[in-house]
Amino acid sequence: MKNTAPIVIGSDHAGYALKELVKDYLIALNLEVEDCGTFSEDSVDYTDFGIAVAGKVSSGDFNRGILICGTGLGMSMVANRFKYVRAALCNDIFSAMMSRQHNDSNLLVLGGRVIGVELAKEIVQVWLKTPFEGGRHKSRIDKFDTI
Repeated sequence: MKNTAPIVIGSDHAGYALKELVKDYLIALNLEVEDCGTFSEDSVDYTDFGIAVAGKVSSGDFNRGILICGTGLGMSMVANRFKYVRAALCNDIFSAMMSRQHNDSNLLVLGGRVIGVELAKEIVQVWLKTPFEGGRHKSRIDKFDTI
Protein backbone atom coordinates (compact mmCIF):
# COMPACT_ATOMS: atom_id res chain seq x y z
CA MET A 1 0.00 0.00 0.00
CA LYS A 2 1.30 3.43 -0.94
CA ASN A 3 1.92 5.91 1.87
CA THR A 4 0.44 9.15 0.59
CA ALA A 5 1.19 11.32 3.62
CA PRO A 6 2.09 14.58 1.89
CA ILE A 7 5.18 16.64 2.57
CA VAL A 8 5.92 20.14 1.28
CA ILE A 9 9.43 21.07 0.17
CA GLY A 10 11.21 24.18 -1.00
CA SER A 11 14.62 25.74 -1.48
CA ASP A 12 16.49 28.72 -2.77
CA HIS A 13 19.06 28.54 -5.57
CA ALA A 14 21.82 27.37 -3.19
CA GLY A 15 19.68 24.47 -2.03
CA TYR A 16 18.11 23.63 -5.38
CA ALA A 17 20.35 20.68 -6.32
CA LEU A 18 19.94 19.02 -2.92
CA LYS A 19 16.19 19.74 -2.91
CA GLU A 20 15.80 17.88 -6.19
CA LEU A 21 17.70 14.87 -4.82
CA VAL A 22 15.77 14.89 -1.51
CA LYS A 23 12.49 15.20 -3.42
CA ASP A 24 13.40 12.17 -5.55
CA TYR A 25 14.30 10.28 -2.37
CA LEU A 26 10.93 11.12 -0.78
CA ILE A 27 9.09 9.99 -3.90
CA ALA A 28 11.10 6.73 -3.84
CA LEU A 29 9.78 6.28 -0.27
CA ASN A 30 6.25 6.54 -1.73
CA LEU A 31 5.61 9.92 -0.15
CA GLU A 32 3.50 12.51 -1.90
CA VAL A 33 5.57 15.69 -2.30
CA GLU A 34 4.49 19.22 -3.14
CA ASP A 35 7.37 21.32 -4.42
CA CYS A 36 7.09 25.07 -3.79
CA GLY A 37 10.26 25.83 -5.75
CA THR A 38 12.64 27.23 -6.66
CA PHE A 39 12.94 25.38 -9.92
CA SER A 40 16.45 26.30 -11.04
CA GLU A 41 19.79 27.55 -9.76
CA ASP A 42 18.97 31.12 -10.82
CA SER A 43 19.40 33.52 -7.89
CA VAL A 44 16.25 34.03 -5.79
CA ASP A 45 15.36 35.32 -2.33
CA TYR A 46 15.30 32.40 0.11
CA THR A 47 12.63 34.18 2.13
CA ASP A 48 10.02 33.73 -0.61
CA PHE A 49 10.35 29.95 -0.53
CA GLY A 50 10.68 29.75 3.24
CA ILE A 51 7.45 31.71 3.55
CA ALA A 52 5.68 29.45 1.04
CA VAL A 53 6.63 26.20 2.78
CA ALA A 54 6.35 27.38 6.39
CA GLY A 55 2.99 28.97 5.60
CA LYS A 56 1.61 25.62 4.44
CA VAL A 57 2.84 23.90 7.60
CA SER A 58 1.59 26.72 9.83
CA SER A 59 -1.89 26.62 8.30
CA GLY A 60 -2.13 22.86 8.76
CA ASP A 61 -2.27 22.15 5.04
CA PHE A 62 0.81 19.96 5.57
CA ASN A 63 1.96 18.18 8.72
CA ARG A 64 5.61 18.29 7.67
CA GLY A 65 7.91 20.28 5.44
CA ILE A 66 11.52 20.47 4.34
CA LEU A 67 13.46 23.63 3.46
CA ILE A 68 16.95 23.84 2.01
CA CYS A 69 19.23 26.83 1.49
CA GLY A 70 23.00 27.20 1.43
CA THR A 71 23.56 26.91 5.18
CA GLY A 72 20.02 26.30 6.39
CA LEU A 73 20.30 29.34 8.66
CA GLY A 74 18.15 31.75 6.68
CA MET A 75 15.40 29.23 6.04
CA SER A 76 15.25 28.22 9.70
CA MET A 77 14.99 31.86 10.77
CA VAL A 78 12.14 32.52 8.34
CA ALA A 79 10.26 29.31 9.15
CA ASN A 80 10.37 29.76 12.91
CA ARG A 81 8.54 33.06 12.65
CA PHE A 82 5.36 31.14 11.78
CA LYS A 83 2.94 30.01 14.45
CA TYR A 84 2.78 26.24 14.91
CA VAL A 85 6.04 25.74 13.01
CA ARG A 86 8.92 24.09 14.81
CA ALA A 87 11.70 24.22 12.23
CA ALA A 88 14.91 22.39 13.07
CA LEU A 89 18.17 22.99 11.24
CA CYS A 90 19.71 19.53 11.20
CA ASN A 91 22.99 18.86 9.48
CA ASP A 92 23.63 15.67 11.45
CA ILE A 93 21.63 12.56 12.32
CA PHE A 94 21.60 13.07 16.10
CA SER A 95 20.06 16.53 15.78
CA ALA A 96 17.40 15.18 13.42
CA MET A 97 16.49 12.43 15.88
CA MET A 98 16.39 14.73 18.89
CA SER A 99 14.43 17.40 17.01
CA ARG A 100 11.66 14.84 16.62
CA GLN A 101 11.92 13.03 19.99
CA HIS A 102 12.07 16.10 22.21
CA ASN A 103 10.91 19.01 20.06
CA ASP A 104 8.31 17.45 17.74
CA SER A 105 9.82 19.38 14.83
CA ASN A 106 7.50 19.60 11.87
CA LEU A 107 9.82 21.33 9.46
CA LEU A 108 13.31 20.05 8.66
CA VAL A 109 15.89 22.52 7.41
CA LEU A 110 19.07 21.42 5.65
CA GLY A 111 22.19 23.25 4.48
CA GLY A 112 22.74 22.44 0.82
CA ARG A 113 26.32 23.71 0.93
CA VAL A 114 27.02 22.04 4.28
CA ILE A 115 26.07 18.38 3.85
CA GLY A 116 26.25 15.83 1.06
CA VAL A 117 23.49 13.85 -0.58
CA GLU A 118 23.90 10.59 1.34
CA LEU A 119 23.97 12.32 4.71
CA ALA A 120 20.93 14.37 3.70
CA LYS A 121 19.03 11.16 2.87
CA GLU A 122 19.97 9.64 6.23
CA ILE A 123 18.89 12.79 8.07
CA VAL A 124 15.57 12.84 6.22
CA GLN A 125 14.95 9.15 6.93
CA VAL A 126 15.67 9.52 10.65
CA TRP A 127 13.56 12.69 10.85
CA LEU A 128 10.61 11.01 9.13
CA LYS A 129 10.74 7.83 11.22
CA THR A 130 11.49 9.20 14.70
CA PRO A 131 8.38 9.65 16.82
CA PHE A 132 7.78 12.45 19.31
CA GLU A 133 8.21 11.12 22.87
CA GLY A 134 5.56 13.38 24.38
CA GLY A 135 5.49 13.28 28.18
CA ARG A 136 7.47 16.08 29.79
CA HIS A 137 8.36 17.36 26.32
CA LYS A 138 4.69 17.92 25.39
CA SER A 139 4.13 20.65 27.98
CA ARG A 140 7.27 22.42 26.79
CA ILE A 141 6.13 22.29 23.17
CA ASP A 142 2.68 23.56 24.16
CA LYS A 143 4.36 26.74 25.42
CA PHE A 144 5.52 27.49 21.87
CA ASP A 145 1.94 28.17 20.83
CA THR A 146 1.48 30.79 23.57
CA ILE A 147 4.24 33.02 22.26
